[in-house]
Amino acid sequence: MAVTEPAPVAQPAAYEGILRRQSLRESAARTYARSLPIVPVRARGLTIEGADGRRYLDCLSGAGTLALGHNHPVVLEAIKKVLDSGAPLHVLDLATPVKDAFTTELFATLPRPLADNARIQFCGPAGTDAVEAALKLVRTATGRNGLLTFTGAYHGMTAGALDASGGATDVRVTRLPYPQNYRCPFGTGGERGAELAARWTENLLDDPKGGVPAPAGMILEPVQGEGGVIPAPDAWMRRMRDITATRSIPLIADEVQTGVGRTGTFWAVEHSGIIPDVMVLSKAIGGSLPLAVIVYRSDLDAWQPGAHAGTFRGNQLAMAAGAATLAYVRENRLAERAATLGARMLGRLQGLAATHPGIGDVRGRGLMIGVELVDPDAVDPRADAPPTDAALAAAVQQECLARGLIVELGGRHSAVVRLLPPLTLTDEQAVAVLDRFADALAAAERSPHRRNETGPSH
Repeated sequence: MAVTEPAPVAQPAAYEGILRRQSLRESAARTYARSLPIVPVRARGLTIEGADGRRYLDCLSGAGTLALGHNHPVVLEAIKKVLDSGAPLHVLDLATPVKDAFTTELFATLPRPLADNARIQFCGPAGTDAVEAALKLVRTATGRNGLLTFTGAYHGMTAGALDASGGATDVRVTRLPYPQNYRCPFGTGGERGAELAARWTENLLDDPKGGVPAPAGMILEPVQGEGGVIPAPDAWMRRMRDITATRSIPLIADEVQTGVGRTGTFWAVEHSGIIPDVMVLSKAIGGSLPLAVIVYRSDLDAWQPGAHAGTFRGNQLAMAAGAATLAYVRENRLAERAATLGARMLGRLQGLAATHPGIGDVRGRGLMIGVELVDPDAVDPRADAPPTDAALAAAVQQECLARGLIVELGGRHSAVVRLLPPLTLTDEQAVAVLDRFADALAAAERSPHRRNETGPSH
């Protein structure tokens, strides 16, 4: 959807001044602003307009937050309705009609066996707080402290969430192999690789000399996002459910980025048919505004009052926007649309890989797509795949931006170009996105500056 009115164009000096002041005032931890030096002033659907008057197709979508794209009419109307009603905007965890409507709509989308026996905890506004709540919940309910997590995981930036993520350095959890085809840790990939990963998990838990006491829970992503857009095989997901259920280990599904239709089903666990004990939800459930919750089996509800709290867990505008978003995705079957369009986009990208050796792998589910870039000239005979090419990925990202396409990088060594377009993406917009990406890839491959003097980074 194009923006219908022109953006207010800043003078070059003013536009550059905004960026300069940001770099001077904001912390060294800023991320997206480094690789995307734009100043958004208007947005609608897939399109962002910058202060310089340029238009961009946004395939970052707030890191997967914007299921309906920017400023969707149903979201704006829901927010406006609350603002015009005179309802309080800050209510802590008190009951309100807006919260009741949101919870009712959310429960209507959940896997039925969970929804029929569920409790919900409203958390602080970020997904990482919901992860912290989930970890605290299972530790309280089981009386145990250990945690099972996976290589490549990303669960947030607070202390407990970082411990559960793949980049942790002070490891306090048991790290298990996450199955993947392209860089299988067992060198096999496919069903065999997934089976070996499951067997490793099962043997480790049952080995009296394995050094792993009964854990409080297992947390996993049905599709690893920051880890490089790696979908978990459905059969492996079912094995994880069986392994945890038979050992009375609560299973936590982190659906912060995969939820609300993103992967082609409303919730990504539906691909495998498993019913987790806890679901961690954020991003798209707030309809572009901050909201995070956990939903869990009622028999785990062993908390005392105030065991997990937060001043801003009653965000009325986010609940209204979220309820409208959930209903719109459900009523318009946008999950099915994501499955169909995502498969078509994956097919074209796989065709592109046939003529671009810098594309090592194309993978994803629904409208959660990743393209891993490699250096085919630096093949290690001991490896199953060429090394990643982070410099090429960074060059592709910048060439995309120059062509008005916003993409994000992720995966090992930030060598995976990630596409997270809104679920409202049209066929014509999908073609435009892929055309710009293909042109950017070709330009990046021709660039003499895409590698440093020492060659590939990894």
